[in-house]
Amino acid sequence: MSQTIIVAGIGTEIGKTVVSAILTNALKADYWKPIQSGDLDQGDAYWIQQWVKHPNLTIWPSTYRLSQPLSPHTAAELDGISIELNQFQKPESSNSLVIELAGGLMVPINDQQTNIDLIQSLNAPVILVSKNYLGSINHTLLSFEMLQQRGIPVLGIVFNGPENPSGEKFILNYTQLPLLLRVNEEPSINDIVIDHYAQQIKL
Repeated sequence: MSQTIIVAGIGTEIGKTVVSAILTNALKADYWKPIQSGDLDQGDAYWIQQWVKHPNLTIWPSTYRLSQPLSPHTAAELDGISIELNQFQKPESSNSLVIELAGGLMVPINDQQTNIDLIQSLNAPVILVSKNYLGSINHTLLSFEMLQQRGIPVLGIVFNGPENPSGEKFILNYTQLPLLLRVNEEPSINDIVIDHYAQQIKL
């Protein structure tokens, strides 16, 4: 049965693209990043293409492609455009679909709305990606609370990067979310590493 999953992070540079690649591989899914800002030649879709090798992969074009590596609302303003929620059309596919957000939940996409409004408009459950750093427990719990407030279902959590056993235990106890996967620090990421984790993820 096909499903749609949104990959949301507790901030930026959290590892959403790696987790999106793992999910895309595990589910034999399509991939879509609604907003891409920054490097448009080697953006996140480029890395999905490099790392995911299942034969039916379709990478759907971003609704907004912004030239500056900044938050979507600022990048859009610099490019002379405005991001509108009603412009996002979820790709219609018979495959499962993995959707990767640009930045954290409360990153602005225009003058009034944030990524969490985009999540609600797309009407799909979330997998929350957390990464250990000073303050990450707070950011993870705040992200979880925001999703709960909006009534957005959360399928589980993925921890990425250096381990913090006590912090991770607290997050799991507090949120009661299932741990879907732990992605360790890897010297490099390639299709073999992605496939290794795709076989471990608990969906």
